[in-house]
Amino acid sequence: MTAGAEPWLAGRRVLVAGAGVTGRSVAAALVASGAEVTVTDADAGRLAELAGTGAALVPGLAEPQAGTDLVVTSPGWRPTSPLLVAAAAAGVEVIGEIELAWRMAERLPEPPAWLVVTGTNGKTTTVCMLESILRAAGLDAVACGNVGLPVVDAIRAGHRVLAVELSSFQLHWQSSLRADAAAILNLAEDHLDWHGSMDEYGRAKGRVHIGARTVVHNVDDEWSTRLAHEFAAPGSRKVGFGLGVPRPGELGLVEDLLVDRAFVADPTTAAEELAVLADVRPAGPHNVSNALAAAALARAYGVSADAVREGLRTFQPGAHRTVPVGEVDGVHYVNDSKATNPHAAAGSLRAFESVVWIAGGQLKGARVDELVDEVRGRLRGVVLLGVDADVFAASLARHAPDVPITRVTPGDDEPMIAAVRAAGAMARPGDVVLLAPAAASLDMYRSYAHRGDAFAAAVTGLLAKPTGLARPTGPEPEHPSGQGVGGATGGR
Repeated sequence: MTAGAEPWLAGRRVLVAGAGVTGRSVAAALVASGAEVTVTDADAGRLAELAGTGAALVPGLAEPQAGTDLVVTSPGWRPTSPLLVAAAAAGVEVIGEIELAWRMAERLPEPPAWLVVTGTNGKTTTVCMLESILRAAGLDAVACGNVGLPVVDAIRAGHRVLAVELSSFQLHWQSSLRADAAAILNLAEDHLDWHGSMDEYGRAKGRVHIGARTVVHNVDDEWSTRLAHEFAAPGSRKVGFGLGVPRPGELGLVEDLLVDRAFVADPTTAAEELAVLADVRPAGPHNVSNALAAAALARAYGVSADAVREGLRTFQPGAHRTVPVGEVDGVHYVNDSKATNPHAAAGSLRAFESVVWIAGGQLKGARVDELVDEVRGRLRGVVLLGVDADVFAASLARHAPDVPITRVTPGDDEPMIAAVRAAGAMARPGDVVLLAPAAASLDMYRSYAHRGDAFAAAVTGLLAKPTGLARPTGPEPEHPSGQGVGGATGGR
């Protein structure tokens, strides 16, 4: 049943900050609820897309208009944005779309269940696995939030179970959420330019556990476990998951079986098989961990082991997440453009034994030394591109001085084509050329998806060549120290 008008919003003057995907959905929900809505954005083109919706459109507001009762901000807006600072100074409440969605849902005769996923990496894969499991159980479930569908749209559509992906930005702008079950998958350096420190980043993530009935944490991740204990309410149930043999109250692995020792009659003596490793796609330890987290959330809602198994078997991985693109001259090309930080890149790099790594972009304050030190033995070579290529190069010089690197310069006509050709020239049959940038994409591309599409198109160009890969004519690789290695196919 579709949610109707909201009396608590009727007649209130609400300012929506941001006219992107979230802002458009928020504006539509508010107009339908009888609010007097104004939308502001610095991008006049975005605002123009809202013409005729019933909202007033005002570009570039620096402070709320007189009489504004509420500001609903898009998640990427920083607390230091002049408009939001001015709103706080004027005593106007500032919330995000998640807070609005929660307030709308709680006023429904039958509020939906919220099963929430956050963390640095694996959120989208986990929440989509969860959606697949819930649907295999016959439930009216939908993946929403940071995965693409705004939560307000899922609420208005009347879905009964919400598999919600939340970013740290979204969590920052909410205060009332009390999930049926919530999981923090992991925590690693990311968005430090926004939050200022790891502690503040962790604090934003930890808010997902406040008031949650079941708190799911990764026993293999120190931050995840710490935040579960710091933010969980005294009466909540804590459930762990990890890649080891599970203890009572945990989900884990026994040989090639995914096993539940939490949601069984007697966790001290009983265990229930959920799936086998072959049921988990994409392959790799990090995705097994994601599957266990999704299973824990579903089991917290009462889903059967059979539905968990069927949901994992039928799950279709999303684009740009460790996706094989093709094979050229015995070299496999894999697209993991979604690896937008070092922790995510580590997961995909661990999955392959011999890799030519395409890396670089915007690090957003994250460090790469730990990643490079861990994977150096897997690297045949490295191709660097993007604004923070020097940071990667310096780290390689410190921790992997024998690994040859090639830099793609901004002057290249098509940087990704140049990167793919250079990587292919370094590779040997049986190697993997892996796009796992460990950095964000907006210095060169519209999004990580645009970057992944460019990689796939470059590989497709190689596949179209009947004689395979020709050696690039660009600069030969060098060691991070600057010393040449005698050609594009120098040793590891």
